[in-house]
Amino acid sequence: MATTVPVVAISLHNTAWITLTLALVAAPHAQRLPIWLTALAAVFCIWRLYLALMRFSLPARWPLIFLVTVGAAAIFLEYRTLFGRDAGVALLVLMLSLKLMETRTQRDGMVLAFIGYFLVITNFFYSQSIPTALYLLVCVWLITATMMGLQYTREPSDYRGQLRTTAIMLAQCVPLMVVFFVLFPRVQGPLWGLPTDAFAGVTGLSDTMSPGSLNKLVFSDEVALRAIFNGRVPPQNRLYWRGPVLLDFDGRTWRAAPSALRNPNYPVELDHRSNAVRYTVTVEPHNRRWLFALDMPGSIPPRSSINADHMLLAQTPITSRLRYEMESFLDYAIGVGNSPASPRRMLSLPHGFNPQTRALGQQLRAQYSDNAAIMTAALTLLRDQKFIYTLEPPLLGTHAVDEFLFKTRAGFCEHFASAYVVLMRAAGVPARVVTGYLGGEYNKLGNYLIVRQSDAHAWTEVWLEDRGWVRVDPTNAVSPARAEGGLAAALPDGISLTRGRLSDNPLLHQLALTLDSLANAWNQTVLGYNLETQRALLFRAGLGDTSWRTLAILMIVASTAITLLMALFTLRQRGLKRDPALIAYRAFRTKAARTGCARQDAEGPWDYAARLSLARPDIAAATHAITCLYVALRYENNKENNNLREFRKHVQQFAV
Repeated sequence: MATTVPVVAISLHNTAWITLTLALVAAPHAQRLPIWLTALAAVFCIWRLYLALMRFSLPARWPLIFLVTVGAAAIFLEYRTLFGRDAGVALLVLMLSLKLMETRTQRDGMVLAFIGYFLVITNFFYSQSIPTALYLLVCVWLITATMMGLQYTREPSDYRGQLRTTAIMLAQCVPLMVVFFVLFPRVQGPLWGLPTDAFAGVTGLSDTMSPGSLNKLVFSDEVALRAIFNGRVPPQNRLYWRGPVLLDFDGRTWRAAPSALRNPNYPVELDHRSNAVRYTVTVEPHNRRWLFALDMPGSIPPRSSINADHMLLAQTPITSRLRYEMESFLDYAIGVGNSPASPRRMLSLPHGFNPQTRALGQQLRAQYSDNAAIMTAALTLLRDQKFIYTLEPPLLGTHAVDEFLFKTRAGFCEHFASAYVVLMRAAGVPARVVTGYLGGEYNKLGNYLIVRQSDAHAWTEVWLEDRGWVRVDPTNAVSPARAEGGLAAALPDGISLTRGRLSDNPLLHQLALTLDSLANAWNQTVLGYNLETQRALLFRAGLGDTSWRTLAILMIVASTAITLLMALFTLRQRGLKRDPALIAYRAFRTKAARTGCARQDAEGPWDYAARLSLARPDIAAATHAITCLYVALRYENNKENNNLREFRKHVQQFAV
């Protein structure tokens, strides 16, 4: 005969636990989900708790099916898809909240708990920081405790004990977790990739530049990269982190040449005039191919290349944190005696735009025959005409460069770089725009340099026949303090940056650096543990060249050994554990045995109490009281201190 599993209705206690736990797991998504969806999920949670508290019946299935259909349609209208990171998370939260409304049995509660673990993972799609990991660890603890509570046939009275037991179980998993983390075979690429919408909110440099595009990053404290130097850190005014090179101009916007991102590896003709600066870069994901290096890079990281514009390009977009070693030369000459790779592109300007700037460039060409003299004269013009370096430049119209040079004379670094290159090209001097970052902040705690999005900068490169490509930063002609002391030092009096690392509070500033040092250690040790790091660690451990088969065998052997050790330790602890109730009961049995009525090995407490009471009616009341307390302490898990003290007192007073 087939056995049937009894259906156990979910209790109010377990309903409250699973509802509140899922609400905690979904809480970080509230800032990303549409307001209507967050409100709807909250209403369903409160409604489910109300129904459980009032012992009302749950809604029928057809209204839930209707809500699922309408909710999915609303999510599709919101995101224009049901797939991807954002739409997928929204759909999962909607389904979980509706699943609560049909949770009737403990089995349904187990299903919700398992889905809750998956909801935990979705939070890592948005953040992998230490606070996120700690918060989600607490969520995992509560979900596991909820699953444990669902296994009780009756509601547990000791909630703290339930949480404590769950914590012990999770702590016992830590050694196995470490083994799997260290030895699980890594692959060259990720086992799975984030959806395309996972980088929709990523800030950073683009392959285009227009007036106002870079100063939007000024107040962003997000880290662009971190660098650890092998030796002294170069001065601030030498820290030009080279990024996208922009060649094409349509009158307002600069763009990288489409072919620049497709070019194969290009030989670097670098004549360095100083020793190499060696350092390690950890770049944050920006979903683009370009890498960053100090100007000028003298080496190429693995699985990357350098193109004709001297841009470092990875083989694939940077969708996860990437670490690579670099060397650069701060004093160099490049392209000496050779014409630019695309001479027409380096001189081209759109027709019908910026006539005043064109005329000024032609005037400089007529006045100076030497390209170097034209370059110097243009810088002198910017320096002497009282231009203003500001975060809030006025809006510019169709002839943006003309309005900037001859009317507003106020702008950010992209205004100066754009105008300078247009002026150079109008004078017949090949030139291009380079974007990247300038400077950085040294963190003494971690001994590394932090480069943030607020350090975004644009400069120019001018080609001179006898000197090759020469870096010219026109912003320095207007505000030398930008390169020497950073962005804050370059701003006019009365304008201050109050966010993040530029905070005026030294305590908050030091706290921010401390937290960043912890975050960097977390990134390098945990999140940055890849195939190369694993091989280096195993090599230091004396394992040399290990294949995935070797790693699998090591993982199995280590896991088995840890499991056996933990099992032996647990059994030994159980053998050594002394139950105070059992000790006191044994004292009672010793006293009772003096009556000639000793307890038999197969005799339970109540059977022994009944036989003892028949043999000695004068001690029947005391025997009954002692047995009641013992059974409550020993078998009902009712180990209250008051009950234990009362039990011991009865045993001490028992006499035959």
